[in-house]
Amino acid sequence: MNKEEIYDCLNSLRIPYEVTEHKAVYTMVELVDVVFPYPESLAKNLFVRDDKKHNYYLITVKGNKRINLKEFRRNNGTRPLSFADELDLMNVLALAPGSVTPLGLLNDKDCKAQLYLDEEFLNAPEIIGIHPNDNTATVWLHTKDLIRLLREQGHNVHIVRI
Repeated sequence: MNKEEIYDCLNSLRIPYEVTEHKAVYTMVELVDVVFPYPESLAKNLFVRDDKKHNYYLITVKGNKRINLKEFRRNNGTRPLSFADELDLMNVLALAPGSVTPLGLLNDKDCKAQLYLDEEFLNAPEIIGIHPNDNTATVWLHTKDLIRLLREQGHNVHIVRI
């Protein structure tokens, strides 16, 4: 799904959202000059795989957090993890680097990737800011709406402390 198809999907399901358009960004650092309505709810996403390339994980945390993959592995019982390459990203989520987002799971028809969502997104204001499969915008929606959307599409969503 491209950006417009994501908006159409959200509209058809009557999921309320807001959009902040911005220049193309590839890292959290590049967002420093962008003015956001909910900066504390901005998400950072890491797409990783296990050492056998059998399991893929999308780890989504608040933008100011760091993720220790060894600690994540211990806490969540996975095999050793490393960043997935561009080919894996395209084959599993149909996304380009810089556009990684939980909404990319809507492209994963085989449900190969699991979402590990930081539980802090369920704290007030319960909003998450993520790309709409394109790094030129950020979509703001209620975290529970995102979780429900993904689970209804058959995706595993784990709410965890990261």
